Amino acid sequence: MKNAYIGAAVTAALALSAVSAHAACVDPRVARGTAPAHAQSRVALPLGAASEREGPGGIVGTWLATYSLGGEAIIQWHSDGTEWENIDHPTQGGNICLGRWEQTGKRTYARHHIGWIYEVSGAPASNYFIEDETVVLAADGKSYSGTDTFTIYNRDGTIQVGPLAGTASATRF
Repeated sequence: MKNAYIGAAVTAALALSAVSAHAACVDPRVARGTAPAHAQSRVALPLGAASEREGPGGIVGTWLATYSLGGEAIIQWHSDGTEWENIDHPTQGGNICLGRWEQTGKRTYARHHIGWIYEVSGAPASNYFIEDETVVLAADGKSYSGTDTFTIYNRDGTIQVGPLAGTASATRF
């Protein structure tokens, strides 16, 4: 069992650090494909009204986040339950990704995030990733930390790599 986790971690590290591909969203200069049905069904989740989710000193705002699985990002959590991220990955295929979030407890938030994995050559995306994150906002509202999982899927919805477990931390801009 331990060897299976080590093998998956090595495979993921190689896939995530490969020169030929990187995680990204849409680049308007590259021909568009169609989203896999699996990705579409996972993103459409119900959210409550903003007033139900967000109290004083909540998560809404702009953050500088760091991921143990690699990358530093600027994230905006919006009051309507959506979020976007600009990560410091190569920009050829795009580095802006989107998702949704909801408050799940006192100062605790869950984020569901999705993006395409493009080939540096400009070929259409053949894979996508889903990152699920749970974070706890510090009492002063200036930082958060938590855990995340990162999974790479084939277009048919089968798992290619992961899920990989990591951590996330951020400070408010």
